[in-house]
Amino acid sequence: MRRIYADHNATTPLDPDALAAMLPYFANHYGNASSVHLEGREARAAVDAARVKLAGLLGAQESEIIFTGGGTESDNTAIFGAPPGHLITSASEHHAVLHACRRRPDVTVLPVDSAGLVDPDDLRRAIRPDTVLVSIMSANNETGVVQPIRELAGICRERGVLFHTDAVQSFGKVPVDVNLWGVDLLSIAAHKFYGPKGVGALFLRRGVKLTPLLHGGSHENERRAGTENVPGIVGLAKAAELAVAKMEAESARLFQLTERLATAIAQSIPGAHRNGHPRLRVPNTVNFSFDGCTFEGLLLGLDLEGIAVSSGSACAVGSLEPSHVLLAMGVPRPLARAAVRFSLGQSNTEADVEEILAAVQRVVQRLRAFR
Repeated sequence: MRRIYADHNATTPLDPDALAAMLPYFANHYGNASSVHLEGREARAAVDAARVKLAGLLGAQESEIIFTGGGTESDNTAIFGAPPGHLITSASEHHAVLHACRRRPDVTVLPVDSAGLVDPDDLRRAIRPDTVLVSIMSANNETGVVQPIRELAGICRERGVLFHTDAVQSFGKVPVDVNLWGVDLLSIAAHKFYGPKGVGALFLRRGVKLTPLLHGGSHENERRAGTENVPGIVGLAKAAELAVAKMEAESARLFQLTERLATAIAQSIPGAHRNGHPRLRVPNTVNFSFDGCTFEGLLLGLDLEGIAVSSGSACAVGSLEPSHVLLAMGVPRPLARAAVRFSLGQSNTEADVEEILAAVQRVVQRLRAFR
């Protein structure tokens, strides 16, 4: 059976060019980037070059890039590293942000509307004299909904409050510029844009003070202890370069494919409900709920049909609870438990969309027949 992978928001396959860039640093150039000998200097040069490349892609300065172990670490560093005080986040955040914020003693969780958007006026009202950090994701991992980050960050800047955005699902899909957006901190993860797993980055604007999450060494300018993952960092930078170079054309292509899929589902399957704003979204993502189904049945049925999709965050696998994102949007609980996320990528074609549609039709029909 031919498999169709439509779960690119969970992870993406490693780009062959990114892998090729990484390979020498597994074997030939294996030095510790903190060592002063030739082997160490070779590794350090690779890390420094990657930092310069990524900074340029984000509109940042080289010194503002901290390499991490992934998106979750980047998010946690931003949240736990912020000064003591009041935090603000939103109800639809990834758990890497939402759960971290809830471990702080004073946090306000903003609602989202039925389209999944944060109201800037809600943020204005929530900011207090002791507010130290606001963390709002730029694109939702389940619905793809894109928040008005520039406006939200501007509100924080006017009030002297730090603003962090989880851009894990944005980078490589939509233009990301830390200065245009006006953010103070920004998180990315390589494996979401065809880079390796286990490596990410945190943009930290010059002058912003952050308490390190990890302690033990002076790595990353004393901001993140631990021996640098040189192959991963090299792969991250190469994948980022490739993703940005392809972004304009690839985003247009994926938007057409996902719109074609969404329109066909809505027109051909009664009781199909689209979740999230239909236009204010990253181009590769659509989310649907189906009356009379459960996400367990949908995912297993589609997997047997050769289609890999998910019901939401891969970090929540094993949970039988409905999506907190959809519940925050006011989606009724039965529909929130009947949701599927389709996230397409570079390998997907028009033929894939037709096969996905036919498989969804068959699976939904079978599940409803057993009600």
